[in-house]
Amino acid sequence: MDLRLRILGPVEVSAGDRSLPALAPRHRAFLGYLLLHAGVVLSVERLIDAMWGPTPPDTARAQVHAALTAIRRTLRAADAAHLVQTRPAGYVIVPEPGQLDSREFAGLVAGAESEPATAVKALREALALWRGPALADVQAFYADGARGRLEDQRLAAVERLVELELAAGGHAELIDLLSGELAVHPLRERLAGQLMLALHRAGRQADALAVGRDYRRRLADEQGLDPGHAFLAVEESVLRGEPAVSPQAAGPPAVSLGAVAGTLPAEAEPPAAAARPVAAFLPYDIADFAGRSAQLAELCEGASQGVTISAIDGMAGIGKTALAVHAAHRLAERYPDGRLFIDLHAHTEGQRPLEPAEALEALLRQLGVPTERIPASMTERAALWRAELAGRHVLLVLDNAADTAQVLPLLPGASNSLVLITSRQRLTGLDGARTLSMDVLPLPDAVALFTGIVGERAAAEPAAVAEVLLLCGFLPLAVRIAATRLRHRPHWSVAHLAGRLREERRRLTELARSERGVAAAFTLSYRQLTDDQQRLFRLLGLHPGRDIGPHAAAALADLPVEHAEDVLEDLLDAHMLQQRALGRYILHDLLSRYAAQLAAEQDPPRVGQEALTRLLGHQLSTASAAMDVLYPDSAHRRPRVERSAPPPVPLHDAAQALAWLDAERANLVLAADRDPAHTGLLATTLYRYLYDHAHHDDALTLHGKALRAARSRGDATGEGRALTDLGWVHQVQGSRDVAREHFESALAACRTAEDPRGQARALIGLGRVRTDEGEHERAREADLRALDLFREIGDRFGEAVTLDHLGVVHERLGQYARAADLHHQAVELSREIGSRGGEADALDNLGVARARLGRLAEAHDHHEQALELYRRFGYRRGEARALNNLAEVAASLGEAGWAARLHTAALDLAVELNNRGEEKRARTALARLQPGHSPGG
Repeated sequence: MDLRLRILGPVEVSAGDRSLPALAPRHRAFLGYLLLHAGVVLSVERLIDAMWGPTPPDTARAQVHAALTAIRRTLRAADAAHLVQTRPAGYVIVPEPGQLDSREFAGLVAGAESEPATAVKALREALALWRGPALADVQAFYADGARGRLEDQRLAAVERLVELELAAGGHAELIDLLSGELAVHPLRERLAGQLMLALHRAGRQADALAVGRDYRRRLADEQGLDPGHAFLAVEESVLRGEPAVSPQAAGPPAVSLGAVAGTLPAEAEPPAAAARPVAAFLPYDIADFAGRSAQLAELCEGASQGVTISAIDGMAGIGKTALAVHAAHRLAERYPDGRLFIDLHAHTEGQRPLEPAEALEALLRQLGVPTERIPASMTERAALWRAELAGRHVLLVLDNAADTAQVLPLLPGASNSLVLITSRQRLTGLDGARTLSMDVLPLPDAVALFTGIVGERAAAEPAAVAEVLLLCGFLPLAVRIAATRLRHRPHWSVAHLAGRLREERRRLTELARSERGVAAAFTLSYRQLTDDQQRLFRLLGLHPGRDIGPHAAAALADLPVEHAEDVLEDLLDAHMLQQRALGRYILHDLLSRYAAQLAAEQDPPRVGQEALTRLLGHQLSTASAAMDVLYPDSAHRRPRVERSAPPPVPLHDAAQALAWLDAERANLVLAADRDPAHTGLLATTLYRYLYDHAHHDDALTLHGKALRAARSRGDATGEGRALTDLGWVHQVQGSRDVAREHFESALAACRTAEDPRGQARALIGLGRVRTDEGEHERAREADLRALDLFREIGDRFGEAVTLDHLGVVHERLGQYARAADLHHQAVELSREIGSRGGEADALDNLGVARARLGRLAEAHDHHEQALELYRRFGYRRGEARALNNLAEVAASLGEAGWAARLHTAALDLAVELNNRGEEKRARTALARLQPGHSPGG
């Protein structure tokens, strides 16, 4: 197999001439860690610790699985997916012999203990495997430590090779190698000793002693240490001018006295350099630059010895050039030999991107190279460019880059230069570059930018300023255009500008008042996309939700999921999309409007309608599948949904189902009214999820849409269903009058529709409101009527719910034994039909009845079982009530401290869920538990 896995340099997977799917930086980091521990089974927890250390994100586990999927996809393209294996304890990668460079390196070094000539050959082959610093493109918690360990192994091989070469009489050819290594690792004692020895043997005694003095000084200044005996022996021999020194005396093998704690001072410039004119070509630094302090600090702190490359990427109008130029002016004094700037025109209206040869010619001219000295070929120009920069301290801004291929020939070689690159594309192929992806401005920075341009008028209307910034999507270009427009119109107020921007169809027009306006900037980016990318981008502008995942995008665009995900990633790399969470893609608000505008201009109306129909079908189908996983007991009460193409997201367990619903909830609610028939189906499907998980605001919105849709088409059954669902949400929020009104209207609608199940559901709700208001006999009457209806139609789920509520009514009537019997029946029936939520409710209510009978130990057990069920399945609606109930039992058992802690937990949860009834109950109980409280206090 021609597969090669490399970590001695950037992490890389290659397979001869075959093209493999590119791995994102985060996925290369995971692959690097797997390869570091090839053959070792790594648990998910260990992978998470390696990537993020003690502060992993909430999505860490999902990111691990996504990375492994991406790695397998890349390996599959090389017929090597079997190398990553799943084991009971985790994951392991098992490369075959000759595939992994670090193993090959270790094998060659281990074999270098043979006779000298063979050992030298093996060591040279081993060192040739290195393509730069190990794990060069990895930014993860584990990376620095691993990189240091691998670097120590490399240095040990270098020192062993030098020892053998010196023993064989070589020295002149080793001086450059040792000088370069010591410049990077100035506290490596063995390297310093070997360089002294090589210089001494080459007849450069003074240079050898200078190396020794410099090493001594650094060691004392930075670590407070003196050199070891072996180093002192070499130094003394050089001082005496002894003709030969043993290479073993140059220092102990493979000893490192510390990590790099400093760097050697730059060599003195040659005399001719002093006469060079300073090349200063930076554009002006805008006076009203605002914010970006963290990014500026990152760019400024990143500048160091050697060539430093920082690649700044982001969407059109995000402020990449402004940041790069501002940082360049801040850093200018550090680079006295030149501050160069070139626009590579990747996104310039009416201009093609500069070819590297053209860019090199312009840059060489900026350095003062005369025309007759500039070669014709790109390769020769690049060589001259690197030669001109050698030894210089130059700052270079490569603005508006198209891709990695355009900038690679423009990078300096051996010099102390800083390169700042801006691009709308993520330049993932720049080995060793620091990447900085820019987001929109945070509110304080946006306010500062807007106020700096507008002046006092902005300070007088802070609320209007905030609205303008929101309508501009906090995009710096849009904010600047809006602010400049206002500044030149003294009779406008900020509120007037906000009003103009508020008009949906007018917003992009308002922000496109110049050739460098928002729409113009977006157009240039859009033209760079492929046909597939342009089509999906336009369709995303029609998406009614806030974000989108690969499956939904596949449905929208009628593409295979894998292809849709690839196109989404391409749009992400082009900064036409953003990503705030793994697998979730969003369009910036202005880009969304631009995409919708393009769709209206370029696609027939039926294209958009068909796309939305596919998307709504996918959403409803997957929502139905998720509810069947979470609530199999009530599947018969939900509408039957056709599971047709496009297929729903595969959901194998409750955790996956709940995760999908949580991720898509906002999108489902927003999309619900795009099709009146779809609205009622979706609301009915999602009812228990929204209710049990206390998503009350979304429930009110969705059921309200369903009610309007049902009334518009004269659907009395749908109207009764929506009214009942709304009534339950209002009831749990404590709005009894509104809830009663909804239940009574629902009962009337369901009678008109001759819908017995709908009537029974409305009667249970009505009974619950009457119970809360103390009308217990009337509540019992409503529940008994509901029970008869459920039994008539064979709805055992409804029967269990009604039995449980009848128990509550009898408990309120003081008939505790009868209440306990009814709750027990509800528990048994709920278990029989597999209703976990119903079982939890009935257990919690059974605990209340047992407590009233004085059977506190049994009550305690019932409440704990209920609480465990609520928590296990994420039914937050019941959790606060169960905590309060358990607290009351604890108080009755004399455990006041425990009771207070339980009531506090219930209070926190009730406040979060806006459950006013349980909130009031917890506050009252906590006040009663306070020391010194008396009933009349």
